[in-house]
Amino acid sequence: MAKRSNWKKEVEFSMTKSNKRITKIKSDYMNQYNMEVERNRLRKKRLKQRLIFASAVILVTFIGLLTYHFKQRSIHAEKQTQYEELTEQMTQLEQEEKVLLEEIDLLNDKEYILDIARTNYFLSKEGELIFQVDDENERSY
Repeated sequence: MAKRSNWKKEVEFSMTKSNKRITKIKSDYMNQYNMEVERNRLRKKRLKQRLIFASAVILVTFIGLLTYHFKQRSIHAEKQTQYEELTEQMTQLEQEEKVLLEEIDLLNDKEYILDIARTNYFLSKEGELIFQVDDENERSY
């Protein structure tokens, strides 16, 4: 048995070393074996092709999702700054609304209107005299 295993090693070594001029044995078993080897080779080739295709699809999908994510982040940042600006503008308008509502309430009061008329337009009540006095700060001498 030791000679046989040794002989196989020599044949395998000589087959790899030679110019591949070894003729193949033609038999049903060898035909089946060769067909099985060819099927396995094609199966591995198709598997490799499918894996490359699946990897390409996954990569394209990942890149698409990544670009979509970054676009959404930039849009979100723009919307956030716009929201903050509008919030500030709304608080200013609410304060202005309070001031205007107070002024409306005051303008509905007759006494307040009379005070404005007296100070701005020099209107007087019956029997009242109005004197215009210059301020000391405005004198130019």
